[in-house]
Amino acid sequence: MALRILGVPSAAGAYGNGVARAPRAMRVAGILEGLRDQGLAAADAGDLPAVAFSPDPASPRAQHLDTVIAVARDVARRVAEVDEAGDVPLVLGGNCTITLGVIAGLCERHPRLGLAYLDGDADMSTRVRTTSGVLDAMGIATMLGLVGAAPAFAGMGPRTPLMAGRDIALLGYDEMELDAEPREQLVRHGVHLFDGRSMRARAGQAASEALSALSHRRGLIVHFDVDVVDSTDLPLGQFPHFNQGVSLADALEALCVLAAAPDVRAVLITEVNPDNDPDGRHVQRLVDGVVGVLGRALGR
Repeated sequence: MALRILGVPSAAGAYGNGVARAPRAMRVAGILEGLRDQGLAAADAGDLPAVAFSPDPASPRAQHLDTVIAVARDVARRVAEVDEAGDVPLVLGGNCTITLGVIAGLCERHPRLGLAYLDGDADMSTRVRTTSGVLDAMGIATMLGLVGAAPAFAGMGPRTPLMAGRDIALLGYDEMELDAEPREQLVRHGVHLFDGRSMRARAGQAASEALSALSHRRGLIVHFDVDVVDSTDLPLGQFPHFNQGVSLADALEALCVLAAAPDVRAVLITEVNPDNDPDGRHVQRLVDGVVGVLGRALGR
């Protein structure tokens, strides 16, 4: 088994173009070389085509929906190829909508997938609730196929919904930004919930509990959105959470536990905005941390 780095420099589902520059920034920071220095078999599978963001006044409640779906389908195809070769994709986004592509690319070969969603937001917006129409705030609602999700996006994969709630664990989200209605929907669908406050100083334990909640799975996808980290500690997230979230150390501890699951099928890093880091210092911190974590988790 080898790690295959796949860059997805797409900002189509975001609201700015910084996230499209993240795969290159993480490569410049030495993610491939670092993984190899950790003794891991790692290779670079290259990038999908870059996709920029611009406002989409023709579709204000689901901006650039067709483009977001097209990117996710490209991700699905490439991820499926890596998986069929017996390797694990390490997907560098890009925005959170690419996670639906990863699920779509894996769920046919691994129909009992679990998803550990380490993210500062629950991503439960829909076309009904949204004010921005930005699709990277709609990921969980879309993969659950909730009313108000874009049907074309919810149905882009080999099954609809892409995920059942009992197969998803949300970790690190800001409870204060989750309204009563979407929270009730998450509970009703059986999604396993570990908010940011409950993870502070016990992130590894929370990640272990999440894996236990998903113990029925046969294959795990690990989604790591850097906005789960307090932006005062790591100001890289496309959507900042100042004086909220968990520390970088806590986030990496949780990532280490999740990535060490013996049935891990994909790891994603999303919403890194290098424009927030002019000297590259924080991208380097992130890459060094991720490399060390993956070395411990996968060096088996």
